[in-house]
Amino acid sequence: MGTLQIQNINLAYGDRDLLKNVSFTLSQESRAALAGGNGSGKSTLLKIISGSIVCDSGSITLTKGLRISYLPQSDIVYGSNQVYAEVETGYERFLIIIEEMRKLEEQLASASPSENLQPLLIQHHDYQELMMQSTYYQREAVIEQVLFGLGFSRADLTRPCDEFSGGWQMRIALAKVLVEDPDMMLLDEPTNYLDIEARIWLKNYLKQYSGGVMIVSHDQNFLDETVTEVYELFKGNLSRYSGNYSSYLVQRDLEIQQLEEAFRLQQLKIEKTEQFIERFRYKATKAKQVQSRAKQLEKIDIIEVPSHLKKLSFTFPPPPHCGNDVVVIENLEKHYADLSIFRSFDLIVNKGDRLAVTGRNGAGKSTLLRMMAGIDADYSGRLVTGAGVQLGYFAQDTEATLNPQNTVYDEVAAAATTADIPRLRNMLGSFLFSDDDIHKSVSVLSGGERSRLALLKILLHPANLLVLDEPTNHLDINAKQMLLEALGKYTGTIVFVSHDSHFIKHIANRILYLSDQLPEVFEGDYEYFSWKLEQKEQVERIIGGKPKDKATMVPASSHNQPSSQSSSTSFSAEQRKEANRLKNRLRNLRMEADGILMKTGCIEQDIAQILADMALPENYSDSKRITQLVRNKDSLQKEHDALSEQWFALHEEIDCLEVSNGI
Repeated sequence: MGTLQIQNINLAYGDRDLLKNVSFTLSQESRAALAGGNGSGKSTLLKIISGSIVCDSGSITLTKGLRISYLPQSDIVYGSNQVYAEVETGYERFLIIIEEMRKLEEQLASASPSENLQPLLIQHHDYQELMMQSTYYQREAVIEQVLFGLGFSRADLTRPCDEFSGGWQMRIALAKVLVEDPDMMLLDEPTNYLDIEARIWLKNYLKQYSGGVMIVSHDQNFLDETVTEVYELFKGNLSRYSGNYSSYLVQRDLEIQQLEEAFRLQQLKIEKTEQFIERFRYKATKAKQVQSRAKQLEKIDIIEVPSHLKKLSFTFPPPPHCGNDVVVIENLEKHYADLSIFRSFDLIVNKGDRLAVTGRNGAGKSTLLRMMAGIDADYSGRLVTGAGVQLGYFAQDTEATLNPQNTVYDEVAAAATTADIPRLRNMLGSFLFSDDDIHKSVSVLSGGERSRLALLKILLHPANLLVLDEPTNHLDINAKQMLLEALGKYTGTIVFVSHDSHFIKHIANRILYLSDQLPEVFEGDYEYFSWKLEQKEQVERIIGGKPKDKATMVPASSHNQPSSQSSSTSFSAEQRKEANRLKNRLRNLRMEADGILMKTGCIEQDIAQILADMALPENYSDSKRITQLVRNKDSLQKEHDALSEQWFALHEEIDCLEVSNGI
C-alpha cells in the first residue's frame, strides 16, 4: 500500500511561523479532513504536498509510483480547448504507456531468436495489466459520467472551456482530477462552486473511490459523510482526531473546556503574581522574591483557545408581528429574452416557514429571491407580501452597498440600534472580525470580508421575513454554526438559497427545488429531499447522463403563452387545484417511467454479463451451460421488451398531458 509521509515541515512568512514541525502520514485508505481557522495554513500545506510551493525545511516522502492529484481552491483558467477534450487530458499518462508498449512490440518483432526476450515480455505484460486495471478503454463513459455528475449538459461537452465562468472552470478542473483516478487526491474546497445536486454526486463518488483523500471544506455535512479522521492546524501546529468532522467537534469541545479552565486558572495565577510584585516592589526584604516572581511571569506560556473553535453567539432583534400569509405567488411568469424561468408558478410562504430554495446553478433561485425582495419587478402574475411584513434581504452582491470610507466598526454602528452598540464588538467577532480588524477601512477588506459585514448589517435590522441568498458563502464552519444557531432561535420567516447541506438540514422545514422540470416543494426535511435527488441521480447514471440544459431554462417559444390579461389575473381556487393535480400526475408518471428505466438498465447489465460468459473459452464445449445461458438471456430480453413497452406507453400519456395543457 502506498503512503505519503510528511516530516517536520516548517514555513514562515516574515516573523510569523505558519507551519511548525508538521508531521503526519497518509495512506491509500486515508479519508482525512484538514481543518483550521481562516489563514491557519490549510491551503498552503496542500500546496507544499503537491509541490506547488516549497517549504523552508522538512521532507515529503512518497512510496515509489504513488500518484497524487491536487485541486487548488481557485485561479485555474483554461483556454479554447473543448470541455470533453480538456478533461480527457486526465488520461495523458496512458498515452505514454501505449507508446512504450508500441516500442516494446517493435523490439520483440525485430529480435533475433537467440536474444533473451523475457525482460521485454515482462515489461509489456506489466503495461498491459496497468491498462486493463485502468478505465482508459472506458474513458468516454467515465468522462461523461463525471461531467454530467458535476452539472454539465451534453451540449456543454463540445463548448470551449474559456466560454465558462470561473466557477464552471473549477468544475472542469475537478473533473480532470477525478478521471485521473490517482492513488491519492488533495482537494481544496471542492464543493465551493457546486450546486446541491453536484455536491451529492461528488459525495457518493468519493464514498466509492478506492484511493486516499485529504479535503479542505466548510461543508460539515459533506465532511461527515466522506472522512474518517481530521487534522487540525492551529498556530502552526498539527493535531489528529479520529472519526468524522462531528466527532472531531465533540472531542475538540472537551479540549476547549479544559483549555478554558486552564486559562482561567493561569490568569488567576498571573493576577496574584502581579499583585505580589506590585505590593512588594519597593520592599528591600522582598526584592529576591519579587525578582523571582517577575521571572516566572516572563516564562509563562499563555494558554490560547483556538479562535476558529471559540463559541460564537449572535441574537436577532425580535421580529415584528405580521399576518399568516407572508408571501403569496400566483401564476408567476418570468422570462429572459427567449428563455422561460418560471411558468404558471404558484407558492405560498406561511408565517414561521423556513423555506430552502435549491437547484442547479442558473435555475432561477436568486431571481426568485430578488422578486420577493422587490428588486426585480419584471414579471407577470401576482407576487405580494402579507400585512405587516418587514423584510431583510441579503444578496450575493449586497457588499456593493457598503461605504468604502468607513471603518468596519463605523459601518456596522451606523446600522445598529442604540441597544446594540454595547455589544457590537462581540457581534463583529462572531462574524470573524478581530479587535484589529474592526478599525480597518472597508475599502481594504477582501470580497469575503465585505460580504460578511453586509450580512451582519442586514441581520441587525428588526425583520419578520429574512430573504437570504447564499448567506454562508464566506463563513467558516464555526461562523456558520453561529448563524445556524441564531436562525434556529429566530421566530420569524426565512426564505434562503444555500448549497450547504448541513445548513439546509438544520434550518429548513420546507424545500423548494427548481429543476429543468416543474418546480417542486418538498414538505419535509433535507434527508427526504436528498434521498429523492439520489434516486434521480441513479436513473441518470444508468441511462448514461440525461441531456439537460445547464441553466435549467425552457425556450419560451415552445410554450403557449397566456395573454397579458390572463397573466395579470390570478387563478381561481379551482384552477389552482386542477393545475396542482396535473403537476402531481405528471410527476408521478415521470417517477414511474424513471423507475422502469432503472430496471431496464439493470437488465441490460445482466444480459451483457451473460454474453460475456458465453464468450469464455471454458464454456465453448459445455453445451448444457451454453443452453442455460441462452435461456436466461431470452427470458431477460422478454422482460426488457415488456418494460420498454410500458415506458413508451407512459411517455405517450405524459406527452398527451403536456400537449393538451400547453406545457
